[in-house]
Amino acid sequence: MSALVLDCDGVLADTERYGHLPAFNATFAEHGLPVRWSEDDYGEKLAIGGGKERMASLFADPDFVRAAGVPDDEDARRQLLADWHRTKTARFRALVAAGEIPARPGVARLVTEALDDGWTVAVASTSAEESVRAVLEHAVGAEVAARVPVFAGDVVPAKKPDPAIYDLVVTTLGLDRDDTLVVEDSRNGLLAATGAGLPCLVTVNGYTRHEPADEAVLVVSELGDPDRPPIEVLVNRGRAHPGHHVVLADARACLGAPSGRRPEGGTA
Repeated sequence: MSALVLDCDGVLADTERYGHLPAFNATFAEHGLPVRWSEDDYGEKLAIGGGKERMASLFADPDFVRAAGVPDDEDARRQLLADWHRTKTARFRALVAAGEIPARPGVARLVTEALDDGWTVAVASTSAEESVRAVLEHAVGAEVAARVPVFAGDVVPAKKPDPAIYDLVVTTLGLDRDDTLVVEDSRNGLLAATGAGLPCLVTVNGYTRHEPADEAVLVVSELGDPDRPPIEVLVNRGRAHPGHHVVLADARACLGAPSGRRPEGGTA
C-alpha cells in the first residue's frame, strides 16, 4: 500500500512566519525575557530542529543569560525551558484557532485524494504534538484529520535532520520505504526523509527556497490548487510531470526514486 507522510511546519501550513515566530516573541514578552527575534533572526534559528532547542540556543549568549537571570543548574534550566515552551505552545494554538495561520495550497486536496485512493497518510513532525494536531485539523478539516495518524514532539530522542522520526513512522505503520513518499519544506526535513531511505518531494517557502535540495525527487513552489496560479517546478529528478498543480499521479510517480540510505531488508 502506498503511503504519503507530510511534515507539519511549512508543509501543512505557513506556520513559521505567521505562527511560531510571533508565538516565540509573545512568549519572550510574557516572561520578561530580553530578546525578540526578527524574521531574519528566526530564519537562522530554523537550522535548529525543535522549538525548545531553538529557545535553548539563547543560553549560549552570556549577555542573555545574565540579563534574564538564567540559573546555572541544568535541571533548573530544563524546567525553565519547559515553562517557556508551554507558554509558546498555548500562544501558537491560539493563533491557529483564530485562523491566523494560512494552510498551504493543495494540502487538503492531495491528502483527501490519497486517503480516498487507499493510501496511508501520516504526519511526522518534531514540533509539539498538540500544535501539530491543531494545524492538521485547521488545514484539512476535523473529519479528514481523524484519519491521519500524527507522530510528533518528543516521540524520538533526536530531531530532524536525524531520520529517527521517519524510521518510527515506517516501523509503526509497517510501511514499504520504496512505496512511501515524504513531503517536506526544508533541508533538515529532506535529510531526515532521505536518511530514512524515503523519497522526498519538497514544497519550498520563503524561508527555505534558497536551501540545497539535491536529494529531493521533486521540488515545487507549492502543491497548488486548480483555482490558484500554476505552480513553479524548481527541480524534477523523477518521473513526475506536474502540470498546473501537483496531483496524486505525480506523487505516485515519485515513488521508488533514489532516496538515500536503505536499511537491511529494504522495509520495516
